[in-house]
Amino acid sequence: MTLLSVSDLDAGYGDHQVLTDVDLRVDRSEYVAVIGPNGAGKSTLLKAVFGLADRTDGRIEFDGTDITDAEPQEIIRLGMNYVPQGNNVFPPLTVEENLRMGAYILDDVPDEAFEAVFERFPELADHRTRKAGRLSGGQQQMLALGRALMLDPDLLVLDEPSAGLAPSLVDDMFDSVDDVADAGTSILIVEQNATEALRRCDRGYVLVQGQNRIEGAGADLLASQQVREEFLGG
Repeated sequence: MTLLSVSDLDAGYGDHQVLTDVDLRVDRSEYVAVIGPNGAGKSTLLKAVFGLADRTDGRIEFDGTDITDAEPQEIIRLGMNYVPQGNNVFPPLTVEENLRMGAYILDDVPDEAFEAVFERFPELADHRTRKAGRLSGGQQQMLALGRALMLDPDLLVLDEPSAGLAPSLVDDMFDSVDDVADAGTSILIVEQNATEALRRCDRGYVLVQGQNRIEGAGADLLASQQVREEFLGG
C-alpha cells in the first residue's frame, strides 16, 4: 500500500527551479533510496516532501492526504519526520532535552517514548544528561535519529545520514537505519554512499539534474552497468 506519492513535482527556492516533473513512491514498510550526482536535487526533493522547499507544481500525498501545500508541523502530525544533513542536534541541550524537542507537539511526552529510543540506542542512555555538543559525531547522529523517532513516525526521511561520520561509524549508522526499517517504519533516504544505500534498500531512484533518470529494485540498480559506470564510480 502506498504511503507517500510524489507526482510531476516541480520545486525549488523562490525563482530557482531545481526539480522538474519528479515522481517518487514509498510504500508502507518500504526502504527507498535516492541517489545521483552532486547538484541533482536530491536534498531539495526531501525538503519539498517535508514542506521546506517551494513546490510550484505537481502533487504530494501522504497516507491518502494531499500535503502539497502543507507546512512541516502539519506533516509531522500526520506521521512523517525528517532528519536534515548535518547540524541536526541542539548542542547546548542535553540528550534528553533534544529527545523531548522531537516530541514538541505533545503536551506530555510519555516515558515509553524515551525508553524506546534508549533501548534502540543504548549509548544515548549512558549520556542522557550530557549536552549534545559534547557527543561524538556518531553519537550525535544517533541522537538525531532518536529525536525523529520520538513520535514513532510512519515515514522517516533522512538526508545524507553518513555525511561527516568517520568511516568506521558508517556501517553502524546504516545498521541503525536497517533496524528502524525492520521494525516497520518506512524509510526515504538520500545518501552520498550510494553503493551502501542501494545494497540495503528495497527500491531506489536515480535523480539527475532535477529529473528522474532510473528507478528499480536496489539490487537491480546496484547490478546495472549503467548505474555503476555513471553513478558508482565503475
